[in-house]
Amino acid sequence: MKRRSLGSAILHGKCPRCREGNIFPVAIMSYAKLTEVHHHCPHCEAVLTPEPDFFYGAMYISYAFSVALVINILLILNYVFGDPEMSVYVITVIISNLVLLPLMLRYSKVLYLYGVGKLKYDPEKSQHVK
Repeated sequence: MKRRSLGSAILHGKCPRCREGNIFPVAIMSYAKLTEVHHHCPHCEAVLTPEPDFFYGAMYISYAFSVALVINILLILNYVFGDPEMSVYVITVIISNLVLLPLMLRYSKVLYLYGVGKLKYDPEKSQHVK
């Protein structure tokens, strides 16, 4: 079986330990079950939520994503479209935040789990099949 790289595992929302099992029960860009995370990895049975409210720390990452999005939108609108009306800024920021909400929420959890969660990659676990 081919090993999945760290970047690919993060991009596809895979378990940090085996890099095979999904962290989320639905697709990463889905609006269904936005906050739901598997308690155990479906592939290697690693605990993905080590304690209650573990993912509260991911709010800081989600906030940083949102701030970066707002700054980029403001810069693009200002320089590409020549300083449009304030309503254009507000509407564009609101719509882009709503469209990218699942992506920002889910990737903040993935990055938090990879950064703070104490699961380290184990190639032998990726070979394990139930």
